[in-house]
Amino acid sequence: MIPGFVISILTFPGVIMHEMAHQLFCRLFRIAIFDVCYFRFGNPAGYVVHEIPRSAYQNIGISIGPFIVNSVVGAIIAAPAALPIIQFQTGTLLDWFLIWLGVSIAMHAFPSTGDANSIWKSLWSKDVPLPAKLLGAPIVMIIFVGAVGSVVWLDLIYGIGVAMLLPKLIISAMA
Repeated sequence: MIPGFVISILTFPGVIMHEMAHQLFCRLFRIAIFDVCYFRFGNPAGYVVHEIPRSAYQNIGISIGPFIVNSVVGAIIAAPAALPIIQFQTGTLLDWFLIWLGVSIAMHAFPSTGDANSIWKSLWSKDVPLPAKLLGAPIVMIIFVGAVGSVVWLDLIYGIGVAMLLPKLIISAMA
């Protein structure tokens, strides 16, 4: 087993992008931000402290923002390098750097259990409409499955899939 802080250090670009995504979604929803730490040697490796969102939908958006942003950015960064490495079994040092960067970013796409707890808590307020509860509850369950799956490297498998396989599928579909 590799300790989580070692993985965070080796994949620090993903931690930074994860926190930037939370910050981006806070700004999109006009939620005040009190403190941001993009990366630190500690647990958690990064964080965004913000005001309580005004709606469950905002809370869900802020919590799953890193899933969207890290997945897209990881795939885009790795795309130019994925084809030479996967298709032609060759690659320059720059190609391998881009793959590491893309995988590092994509593997930090999963929201944290803290994000799941925040969504869960907001869903059970009296004024939350039923559609928000129906949307949010499965998201919380999926986040917890992802957290448990990280014990068996689900986050790394996801990162490799996004950074290497997704660009290959897109290129294959366009050919």
